[in-house]
Amino acid sequence: MKKYLFPIIFLFSVLFSPLWVNAQKKHQTFKDTLDHAFDVSYYLKTLHGFLPLVSPITEPAVGYGAAGGGLFFITKKAKVNEHQFRMPDIAGVFGGYTANGTWFTGGGYFGFWKKDHIRYRGVFGYGDIKLKYYGEGNDFLDKHPVTFRIKSYFFLQQMIFRLGDSPFFLGGKFQWMKNTVVLFDNSEIPGINPIDLDATNGGLGIIAEYESYNNLFSPSRGIRMNLTYDQYLKFLGSDRDFGKITFFACYYQPVIAQHWTAGFRFESQWATGDPPFYMKPFIQLRGIPAMRYQNDLTALIETEQEVAINRRWSILAFGGYGKAFSSYKTFSEGVNAWNAGTGFRYLIARLFGMKMGMDVARGPEQWAVYVVVGNAWIR
Repeated sequence: MKKYLFPIIFLFSVLFSPLWVNAQKKHQTFKDTLDHAFDVSYYLKTLHGFLPLVSPITEPAVGYGAAGGGLFFITKKAKVNEHQFRMPDIAGVFGGYTANGTWFTGGGYFGFWKKDHIRYRGVFGYGDIKLKYYGEGNDFLDKHPVTFRIKSYFFLQQMIFRLGDSPFFLGGKFQWMKNTVVLFDNSEIPGINPIDLDATNGGLGIIAEYESYNNLFSPSRGIRMNLTYDQYLKFLGSDRDFGKITFFACYYQPVIAQHWTAGFRFESQWATGDPPFYMKPFIQLRGIPAMRYQNDLTALIETEQEVAINRRWSILAFGGYGKAFSSYKTFSEGVNAWNAGTGFRYLIARLFGMKMGMDVARGPEQWAVYVVVGNAWIR
């Protein structure tokens, strides 16, 4: 859940918090001097202080809902001869509720330090999240999923360091979770280790990343590759030892400059040891609920093609394919999944190249709607 909620919450605050701004300054703040269109570039550039926020939740696994809270933006003063935008640090508290009874609360801090040579992320929270477990494909649970509620305390500390002035980063993280699983209607989950129902998971992660985006919000050129190895260890408070290896790559390339941009994404996750059922890798594509297709090894590819209508508006189409493998030794066995969809984007902050919009996606079993700020592959 945290993967989807936190980026959306922090980015959406920028769009909904203008209600906090003095009414006499609205005309100047939200109109672009170039084309006089609605734009929040000035607002972002001069952002400071405490701001309220509201954000929609559109994850199909938990139903539609809303999140709210408050943020404090810590801007950085640039030197007289510097004109480059510096990403502000962001601290905030949040909470949310969805149609299926899921709710969560917490806080976080996102830091961009030493002229973006250090990137820090700290998050803590509690969630009471209602989900469905479909098993690992081609079994009874695939057609008769078990509904469960997971009550989870979560704590994360992460920091990565830029190597010189290069696009390479190295770093690590510590994460800790206390999870209690409640099954509905006195149901049982076949083959599940009883320790999964009340477990503490604590571990360290090693992160290696390459990032050459021309824009962190809505890139149109560049690549981001990330390799993360998480190892949960008993001596760090985990009830058992297990691990997860995650690799993803996102690539953007203009086909026709300023008119057509092609994006490509690849992601794979591999669980080692004996992880809890709710922490096993699953296929993460628009139109597919969280945990719908999972196993010890997953892989997916997705493409997104965006075509500009004019300076502000663009339309896009996307599609992807993923597989949850039943065995990493036999790659032909497993469960397949796909997605396809379309959407639109509006250039909401021209100076920073940030867009927002909406996507409609279809997976193997259902439709889903997503509100997107920045790009759909932010994580």
